[in-house]
Amino acid sequence: MIGIFDSGIGGLSVYREIRKLLPQEDYVYYADNAHCPYGEKTREYIIARAREITETLIGKGADIIVVACNTATAAAISTLRAEYPIRFIGMEPAIKPAVAVTRSGVVGVLATAGTLKAEKYRHTRDTMHGDVVVVEHIGQGFVELVESGETSGPHAEEVVRNSLKPLLDEGADTIVLGCTHYPFLTDVIRKVAGPDVTVIDPAPAVARHLMEVMQEEGLLAGSESTDASFSGPEPAGSGLTGKRTGHSEFISSGPDTVLKKMAARLNL
Repeated sequence: MIGIFDSGIGGLSVYREIRKLLPQEDYVYYADNAHCPYGEKTREYIIARAREITETLIGKGADIIVVACNTATAAAISTLRAEYPIRFIGMEPAIKPAVAVTRSGVVGVLATAGTLKAEKYRHTRDTMHGDVVVVEHIGQGFVELVESGETSGPHAEEVVRNSLKPLLDEGADTIVLGCTHYPFLTDVIRKVAGPDVTVIDPAPAVARHLMEVMQEEGLLAGSESTDASFSGPEPAGSGLTGKRTGHSEFISSGPDTVLKKMAARLNL
């Protein structure tokens, strides 16, 4: 079983890509929306949440876990890998592919404060961009928009424009989405940025990497496939009573209304 977690519903953008590649697998997704957003929280706080969520996912039967959150990856994945005997797959802003496609020589990165100040991100930025200029900006209010279900409309466009404009003013023609919530604002980002700007979502590459790791570890399920289903947030004392391929369970640490709406919108 594949466990996936994020500070909220943003990681569903990663789950969506993984399930395209691996529809036969069982999934358990944990949205930690009671503690969202992670971007401004301390590293110690995020590690504590990541440990608790990992324990829950392993208890559900997960034998590999995707940390579908850039901030949590930066803060906690090294600790998780040291403390638990299973594989963890993390997120990383896709600077390398952005460098390969930029025409202006300027790549813009939209991410949370936690991601941009993390050593892991800075190392990637400083070792991969070569002669390309990398400019950065926090997606102020982006996570809150997605968590509230407001992914279009004049207000969403205004919020996106405020954080995107500084990157465009610097000449960025390629925008890297450095938070798993941000792909749900892709249509707005493209509308604000214009047709000449490329927007890069790292989720497809993460899905491919997960599949490769599962092949190496012998964790892939058989070819039998059934439709995934939404089992909602975890009720007290609940647990998986059986296992079948293609089943997905979604758990919320807080109110599950937006999680249900987004799952329905994505036909999960």
